[in-house]
Amino acid sequence: MPFTSTGLRPDVLAAMAAKGYQQPTPVQAQAIPAVLAGHDVLACAPTGSGKTAAFALPLLQRLLETPTPTPKAARALVLVPTRELAVQVGTTLRDVANRLPVGLRVTVVFGGVSINPQMLGLRGGTDVVVATPGRLLDLLDHNALRLDSVHTLVLDEADRLLDTGFADEWARIAQLLPARRQNLLFSATFAPAVQALADGLLREPVRIDVAPVAEAAPDIEQLAISVDTRHRTQLLRHLIDTEHWKRVLVFVATQHAADIVSEKLRKARISAEPFHGGLSQGKRTQVLADFKLSRVRAVVATDLAARGLDITDLPVVVNYDLPRSADDHTHRMGRTGRAGASGLAVSFVCPDTEDHLRLIEKRHGLQLKREVVRGFEPEADDTGVPKCVVPPSAPRGLDPNGGVKGKRPSKKDKLRQVQAQNSNPPGDR
Repeated sequence: MPFTSTGLRPDVLAAMAAKGYQQPTPVQAQAIPAVLAGHDVLACAPTGSGKTAAFALPLLQRLLETPTPTPKAARALVLVPTRELAVQVGTTLRDVANRLPVGLRVTVVFGGVSINPQMLGLRGGTDVVVATPGRLLDLLDHNALRLDSVHTLVLDEADRLLDTGFADEWARIAQLLPARRQNLLFSATFAPAVQALADGLLREPVRIDVAPVAEAAPDIEQLAISVDTRHRTQLLRHLIDTEHWKRVLVFVATQHAADIVSEKLRKARISAEPFHGGLSQGKRTQVLADFKLSRVRAVVATDLAARGLDITDLPVVVNYDLPRSADDHTHRMGRTGRAGASGLAVSFVCPDTEDHLRLIEKRHGLQLKREVVRGFEPEADDTGVPKCVVPPSAPRGLDPNGGVKGKRPSKKDKLRQVQAQNSNPPGDR
């Protein structure tokens, strides 16, 4: 199906062609006609499937066909969870809008930077606002923007928005929006909370579900390495050096962990930087720029970096801490193996996170062999059985003789063992 069959105007098609768009992806082929027809849309499609263009292209066309409101009153609002995604979505909209015969203004606003330049940028009015919820509320409090003329609302990465405390912010924003409007909800996953949001927001939506295409699935090798919690940083340093990883994105659970782990890597003479929401926008932008240019070898990040970042030829992703959910696991892994390149995703598995990894495996239909690395074997538990399961053969670069094959006994097994010992006389033990 070519773009000409989606209902887009010739001037929009010409702007797309100049930007390099060729054929619509499945989510674009289904969403564009529905948006142009004025329907609410609920779209679930995997990372990298072209969701941004699926709403950006018809959104811009509808703006061309509707009258301009009074100053300060935006006609379209796109809400996103992170600053990085705001910049990415804004860039896509501007690239196409700047090639249209009628100028359309796209304004991108987010927190972490001074609000004053953003307020000045809105003085002349705007057509589209791409915003993180917190900064949008700040601008509304300063009377720098009005939402009563918004005819199209887009929630991009809706599942991630909900993870950031969006429910309370949404209650305030919704009161300022007109009751009659078009609502578009795009998400990479469809958790119950997303369904609840959709039920309260959308009116008879067109439902679009795009499953990952098996033959187009990224070439990502996944490994699980058993290691004690206290040895993870040393293991990470060892792998970066011995496996000669030129660039690696390391995911941790907290901002504090990102700061500590990156500092320890730097002490080991490995160039590393933290990346999390506690940093200024300027610092985050600089870290990403240095990482893309290989001036930084390791970036230690919270799940802030799991979405909206497109880093070309990123060879390795490491789960220093396992993600909270199976959906987050998908987004973390999606940072490597992009654009046809191969990638490696490594998860550190500690005794107290083994059960959590099994849940992730169950959700994704995975069965990862537990590897060990020589010198970083997990300590034995109180029964003398090593806390790991070692496969018959280890992956390239990892020592095949690093541990001992075994199985951790259950609580019932341990209880039976104690009862058996107590029931035998000392001479029989």
